[in-house]
Amino acid sequence: MKKLTIDGNTAASHVAYAFSEVAAIYPITPSSPMAEVADEWATVGRTNMWGQQVKIAEMQSEGGAAGAVHGSLCAGALTTTYTASQGLLLMIPNMYKISGELMPMVMHVSARALAAHSLNIFGDHADVMACRQTGFAMLCDGSVQEVMDLGLVAHLSTLKARVPFINFFDGFRTSHEVAKIDVWDETDNYAEIRAICEEVGLSEDIADFKSRSLNPEHPIQKGTAQNGDTYFQNRETANNYYEATPAIVQKMMDVVSAKCGRKYHLFDYVGAKDAEHVIVAMGSGCETIEESINKLNSMGKKYGLVKVRLYRPFVASSFVKALPKTAKKIAVLDRTKEPGSLGEPLYLDVCSALLEKGVTDVKVVGGRYGLGSKEFTPSMVLAVYKNLEKDKPKNHFTIGIHEDVTNSSLNFSEKFDAAPAGSTSCKFYGLGSDGTVGANKNSIKIIGDHTDKHAQAYFFYDSKKSGGITVSHLRFGDSPIQSEYLIDSADFVQCSNPSYVTRYDMTSDIKEGGTFLINTNATTVEALEEFLPAKVKQDIAKKHINLYVIDAIKIAADLGLRGRTNTILQSAFFRVNPQIMPYDKAIEFMKYMAKKSFARKGDAVVQMNYNAIDSAAGDSLIKIDVPASWAKATTGAEMVKGADNAYYQEIIKPILYLEGDKLKSSQFNADGHVPTGTTKYEKRGVAVLVPEIIQEKCIQCGTCSFVCPHACLRPALVATGAEKPETLTLRPAIGLAGYDYKMQVSPLDCMGCGVCATVCPVKDGGAIKMIPLAESLEQGEDKNWEFTVELPDVDTSKFKVNTVKGCQFATPLFEFSGACAGCGETPYVKVVTQLFGEDMVIANATGCSSIYGGSSPTCPYTTNKQGRGPAWANSLFEDNAEFGYGMNLAYTARRNAVKAKVEKLAALWSGEGKKVCEDYLAAFGDREPSKKASAELLKVLEQCKDCGCEADALVAEILADKDCLAKKSIWIFGGDGWAYDIGYGGLDHVLASGEDVNVLVLDTEVYSNTGGQASKSTNVGAVAKFAAAGKRVKKKDLGMIAKSYGYVYVAQVAMGSSPVQLLKALTEAEAYHGPSLIIAYSPCINHGINMTKSQLEQKAAVDCGYWQLYRYNPDGEKFTLDSKEPTGDYQAFLASETRYASLVKTQGADVANELFKKTEESAKERYETYKKLSE
Repeated sequence: MKKLTIDGNTAASHVAYAFSEVAAIYPITPSSPMAEVADEWATVGRTNMWGQQVKIAEMQSEGGAAGAVHGSLCAGALTTTYTASQGLLLMIPNMYKISGELMPMVMHVSARALAAHSLNIFGDHADVMACRQTGFAMLCDGSVQEVMDLGLVAHLSTLKARVPFINFFDGFRTSHEVAKIDVWDETDNYAEIRAICEEVGLSEDIADFKSRSLNPEHPIQKGTAQNGDTYFQNRETANNYYEATPAIVQKMMDVVSAKCGRKYHLFDYVGAKDAEHVIVAMGSGCETIEESINKLNSMGKKYGLVKVRLYRPFVASSFVKALPKTAKKIAVLDRTKEPGSLGEPLYLDVCSALLEKGVTDVKVVGGRYGLGSKEFTPSMVLAVYKNLEKDKPKNHFTIGIHEDVTNSSLNFSEKFDAAPAGSTSCKFYGLGSDGTVGANKNSIKIIGDHTDKHAQAYFFYDSKKSGGITVSHLRFGDSPIQSEYLIDSADFVQCSNPSYVTRYDMTSDIKEGGTFLINTNATTVEALEEFLPAKVKQDIAKKHINLYVIDAIKIAADLGLRGRTNTILQSAFFRVNPQIMPYDKAIEFMKYMAKKSFARKGDAVVQMNYNAIDSAAGDSLIKIDVPASWAKATTGAEMVKGADNAYYQEIIKPILYLEGDKLKSSQFNADGHVPTGTTKYEKRGVAVLVPEIIQEKCIQCGTCSFVCPHACLRPALVATGAEKPETLTLRPAIGLAGYDYKMQVSPLDCMGCGVCATVCPVKDGGAIKMIPLAESLEQGEDKNWEFTVELPDVDTSKFKVNTVKGCQFATPLFEFSGACAGCGETPYVKVVTQLFGEDMVIANATGCSSIYGGSSPTCPYTTNKQGRGPAWANSLFEDNAEFGYGMNLAYTARRNAVKAKVEKLAALWSGEGKKVCEDYLAAFGDREPSKKASAELLKVLEQCKDCGCEADALVAEILADKDCLAKKSIWIFGGDGWAYDIGYGGLDHVLASGEDVNVLVLDTEVYSNTGGQASKSTNVGAVAKFAAAGKRVKKKDLGMIAKSYGYVYVAQVAMGSSPVQLLKALTEAEAYHGPSLIIAYSPCINHGINMTKSQLEQKAAVDCGYWQLYRYNPDGEKFTLDSKEPTGDYQAFLASETRYASLVKTQGADVANELFKKTEESAKERYETYKKLSE
């Protein structure tokens, strides 16, 4: 074995690759990296045990992947797959088939929470527990090292037992933890593993498996239909295989243990030999429990732990044997919740096992912990043991939360630190996409691979896209690290974003004599006096913290790194921590990693990173001589207080500032619903530069606000002569007498992408310049924003709403989302809400648009001054079209019921009342007319209510359903991964239904949310995850498939190329009485482009013919080609994007050029086809 610093996903894939001929894959967080690295290995020629490159096949869904696995196994190929959460549930039907047919395989699962009242992409055991009846054996790994070791046990065991296996480990906590471990050497076709296979005699088992394959040269039939006379007894014939499996697993554990030196059993006991109080658990929590009892037992306690390795089949005798004879009380910890059950799965198994084996003198209690990656710390472990020490310990408890609805929680307020002495703990606060996480992944590899220290890294993310907070947790030590929880006592803390100083408490966790590194332009004591809050200064002085500052933002700007400070700060980290490794060695290794990471982006980028590394070696890194007076500081920067809003203060603020763990269950709605319009309270202030409008140059066209991804620019109209802030400078409004105008920015909501400045049509440098955030705040722009958003509505109807200028006077009802800076998707969503938002009901597929559109704790969908706005919901990834279709069915049924009542009312009434009813019925099917007619009808209904006439009851019934009078605008949002792949079947059905729904596909040409995997929308030659060698088949033409029905409105749009065409398409689609499909080109950070130019990238794509603009309207059967003949350089466009340019470096110029030629030819074919349709 060799030492490597890798994560759990890579460890699982490393072993699976050795045993696999085929891998059928589909992306889902957090399991996707297992498939990604397998694809990368196959691309560079890594071979399995038989000298073959594994055949990697990306499917359209997890259900499709399971079907492909089943088929591949039937045909005699050793096959694997990797999945999690809802993806695993989609595989369950095939899992019954695979186990029923006794097919050996290992499915590697990074166990994840299931979407219930909300989506959660983090770790627990809900998904795997849904599979415990499928017939798959289940093996659980508790650490990255165990993934490597027990992953091998699973593959060996399945071949010998003929029972398929799930090898699972905790999502994120283990799957994404980076650790220094022993790895089976893959050289010489995995010679180490091959030798083990020979030792246990697997060649005969593999031959037996292949002999049972479907082959016309020795045909058999599988999957027959049996009746009641034979099904039952045939089902029981598998018993012997399952009874034999545990012994096989133990044998393979013994073999692996002999090779690696780590002992494994079906159930492993650790702790005091004479323990009376024992915890039973599985997964990463076992590491925390073991670390805790090591410390507690050294203090005189007698605690124990049983680690469950083989969960299915559950061997009662082995479990009882593992328990110490002295055990009197057991706490069983489950990382899942089964509402309505007598207890969670592991608890029920333990109770059954003890009862079955006649052990009646042991008290058993069960508890839930760690759902959705909720922290599980030594303090919580101590609380569980203290509960066991009580005369009557609480059963069915929860630990780690404050559950005050049924009061199930244990008190874990007593702090307990179990970390062993001699380790170094470091925390790094970063902004998503600023490179902090990437730099720390490099750092942990450098330290793990080039020192003798044990190393561990874990990365916390909030649920926003690239603009959210990240906290990297790195540990180093001379002994193995079992701390499977976040750092709460740090030797070193780094603040990568200056705005965080007044938002997050970063100094409370720093140890006495620790180090604090801040990225700031406040590089003197005098400047820091104003920059740092009083509490921060007190902590620094009282705890004798070593304070370092570096103006990494300025250095990055000077080096041309466009605000990327990560490499500069990484170098500074190594410089102030020489105890980890000598700084000169760190520089050498950092430069090696920089070249490895950035080589595909060109030599210039590599050199810039070299310069960044060297920058921290000089006097730019400053150690501050901390004044003693800071210990009693009472002045300084104010900590952000936030909005004076109860929901914000009680719910949002604690979550935003990383204190959500303190919230109680009773503070949430049981069904998970939340109020809309709450992102406006965040005011994150994370932009380095924000736009300043040069008033005298602004032509009031609205283009900048039209493309703003975060709705941070809005035209303000102030009545001439009205009172206003002195800081608000205005110019006369063009075309609107009596009003003054300003394009107003919200500096604290801005992400600083600069897209607005790139699209400004004003000549001679434009009317927008980017200035430092601090300068904008000094000019009072934050106060100006607060004033302008409260201005009364102005009649701007003279400007048509289907023009750029006209629609920008409409309030965006989607604002300040958690999307990436420069996002190519959100401008479309924002514009749709400006046009139809107050009438919209939105079904949103899981993906980028559901994460930036619906992530706790805030909601970017908001309301207008009348309280109307989009009603939004997310179901799953695969079913979104059907989900939205169901919404349409509901409103059709509900509105038809109201319509019938109005028809009855019209028959009863006469005169004006009858006319209002008839006007409503005539306008019933059209959104705007029905809205106006509904308002008139409501006036009459309110006047007539309880008047004593025969229509009173009918009027009351209609008023009870008044929110269904006006027609709703039903929209179905999602990305190309949903529309082209996993959700295509449902989308096709919904479009074919002929119902009046509107579908917006935000086409990034990759699975953006899961990290950039290829979809059927990915073009030929594009490098993406799951297509490391470049996509080899052309893009699916979703629009033309939909058009073939003849009654579906279809459009392809690109707002950066033609805003007018986009607005036409949106208004025509919404007005069309039938299904509509709008496919919107959406540049993505995964394309490897400068997102500041995301709108210009759209224009370039259309100009060169890469993307075509068209509209097909079934009303009149008119196909309009809105693209002109391509004039741009197609190949130059491809070369400008890393997703294409990198193919030259990885596959060579000949292969790349051939694929690039193929994709250009495909684009030309499309254009010619569209051209013929338009003639």
